[in-house]
Amino acid sequence: MKKTLFAAALFASAAFGAASASAAPVTYKLDPAHTSVVFIVNHVGFSNLFGRFDKPAGEVTFDKDAPEKSSVTVAIDTASVDTNHEKRDQHLRSPDFFNTKEFPQMTFKSSKIEKTGDNTGKLHGDLTLLGVSKPVVLDVTFNNQGVSPASKQETAGFSARGTIKRSDFGMKYGVPAIGDDIQILIEVEAVKS
Repeated sequence: MKKTLFAAALFASAAFGAASASAAPVTYKLDPAHTSVVFIVNHVGFSNLFGRFDKPAGEVTFDKDAPEKSSVTVAIDTASVDTNHEKRDQHLRSPDFFNTKEFPQMTFKSSKIEKTGDNTGKLHGDLTLLGVSKPVVLDVTFNNQGVSPASKQETAGFSARGTIKRSDFGMKYGVPAIGDDIQILIEVEAVKS
């Protein structure tokens, strides 16, 4: 979940390497049909369970000439958590985990973007989950920018990776049997607004 927010922010930092003819900042909206926000958590030492959030939304504003002035905002519907097991998903929506009735969204807002290579960057920002805001950093790769042959729309694509501790946000149920470190994998296509 947190990962999803991170991913959106990372998309913007990844754009550092993008070759764009426009000197002005460009704003993109996440395409939920082509965006994946995935998390991985260790399950009692036997396996690493994959889950995802099905309803990410957000915006990336990218300034090619001054990437450090770019920004990312993301909101994820926490009730959209999906681990391909309905009983577990219901438990994840409960107060033991995401408490979706009280906290229907998790959000990410970028605070800083650093260019680390031609197509890579670090996206810094604040992730808010369960009413708790903490700084996070995601590693981002810019994949591509241009008109998508599928949608015929101006599109930018990014990959983001990071790790957070769920207990930092007050989600302590089952720790340490259910892992505290949550890996986040984000793949994003964002369409020009």
